[in-house]
Amino acid sequence: MTLYVDNRTAFEWDEKWEEIVKKAVRTSLDYEEFGKEDNFECEISVSIVTNEEIQKLNKEFRNIDRATDVLSFPQLSFEEGEVLDYNEKDELVLGDIVISIDKAKEQAEEYGHSLEREIAFLTVHSMLHLMGYDHMETEEEIEMRQKQTEILQKAGFGV
Repeated sequence: MTLYVDNRTAFEWDEKWEEIVKKAVRTSLDYEEFGKEDNFECEISVSIVTNEEIQKLNKEFRNIDRATDVLSFPQLSFEEGEVLDYNEKDELVLGDIVISIDKAKEQAEEYGHSLEREIAFLTVHSMLHLMGYDHMETEEEIEMRQKQTEILQKAGFGV
C-alpha cells in the first residue's frame, strides 16, 4: 500500500498522526478484504487542510458553500467494464481523502473524544466511500455506521 499524506496546514503533522491514518486505512482495507481476491495493493492520498480550503473544495465539487469535516474523491465507480488506474508499482489508485483539521478538532471536542480517534474515524469513513459505500439512504447509512464502528474497534480506536 502506498499512502501519500499532504499537510497543507500549520498543524504539526508528525509520525504519530501518519501512523493513525495508516492504521485506519490498512484496517479498512483488511476489513473489506479489498484487493485480497485479486491480490493487489492500493494507493491512497490524504490531504490535511483548513476549514477555508475544504469549504472551497466542497463548493467546487458538491456545490455546498460551507466547511465540512471530510471529503472523499474515489477513483473507482465500480461499474462493469471500468478501466482501472494503476500506479507505477502496479497498485490500484483508490482515491483521495481530504480532512479538515479544524473540523476534526471541533468535533473531537464536541463529541468528547480524542483528536486521534476523530482523525481515525474520518479516515475510516472516507475509506468506505473510496471502496464504494455511501449513506444517502437510511439502509446504507446503517450499514456504513456499523462498518465504521467495527473497523475502529479492530484498529484499536474504540467507538
